[in-house]
Amino acid sequence: MKKWLLGKSLGELKEIAEDLSLPSFTAKQLTEWMYKKKASDIFQMTNISKQAREILSADYQVGGFASIEKQISFDGTKKYLFPTIGGYTIESVVIPEDERATLCISSQCGCKMGCKFCMTGRLGFRSQLTAGEIISQFTNIDESDKLSNAVFMGMGEPLDNLDAVLKSIEILTADWGFAWSPKRITLSSIGVYPALKEFLEKSKCHLAISLHNPFDEERNELVPMQKAYPISETIDLVKNYDFSGQRRVSFEYIMFSGWNDSKRHADGIIRMLKGIECRVNLIRFHQITNFPLVSSPDAKIEFFKNRLNNAGVLTTIRASRGEDILAACGMLSGKSNLNR
Repeated sequence: MKKWLLGKSLGELKEIAEDLSLPSFTAKQLTEWMYKKKASDIFQMTNISKQAREILSADYQVGGFASIEKQISFDGTKKYLFPTIGGYTIESVVIPEDERATLCISSQCGCKMGCKFCMTGRLGFRSQLTAGEIISQFTNIDESDKLSNAVFMGMGEPLDNLDAVLKSIEILTADWGFAWSPKRITLSSIGVYPALKEFLEKSKCHLAISLHNPFDEERNELVPMQKAYPISETIDLVKNYDFSGQRRVSFEYIMFSGWNDSKRHADGIIRMLKGIECRVNLIRFHQITNFPLVSSPDAKIEFFKNRLNNAGVLTTIRASRGEDILAACGMLSGKSNLNR
């Protein structure tokens, strides 16, 4: 298979041009066509000479994958199924809201973290996605030119594929790429460090930490990687960074009835997040098969929210989207991978 140009940085494209004895400005032309005009074929790039296009196409292709399936929820949420280079599939979700459209991006096929309430975690790990496969999710959806935001909250743990994620963020935010502001991008993680520290140092994007329980021993019951990455240590690291300005940190908290929704848990969050300018997003749990816990009642979620807000911790309840097409939080599975 020919090598992909999609997912290459401007510097990498300059190296390719040099290796092929093409003018150095060819690299900038390639970025214009791929990242701004969303060209899918080298021969669409009409301001590059025919000879140069033929030389490029001998070993390279633009790359990227068209979706092989789409599902649309009653609330307008749309889920895409994409193939991968490794022969597996991944899912991406577009969430429309008023004038906004947010893309929920996958960074891996499957996941190593093994969170027991997550369908992707149950799938296990299949493969890392390349930067090209990540960017392909942006260029091969119907809403490509309408996106306002992106969240690395799809399949996989983004910080477990840090190099490819950082390269894709570079393409999204560079002037020669999509030219997005980093404020349009949020990365979600259970708290994988030292990769978390590297992300905070090298990126200006927002951060969302999957909290789910403020107590280390209890969190370990549903988040096995808690043993390697204790949430208390993640919080200590986050406290070293300034989130009082343009960059934001939030904490995702799925509400499980009788497991993490008590006054004790609310007070534990209040103590844990003291001194951090942040938001807590409470999430109703979407039931999955062969899992014993259910979502907290709405009244309990409201009580929890009010207790945190009254203590000065900004807290909201996230609206559920796309549950009927299994596009909600924790429900992405890449269904065609389940029997592989």
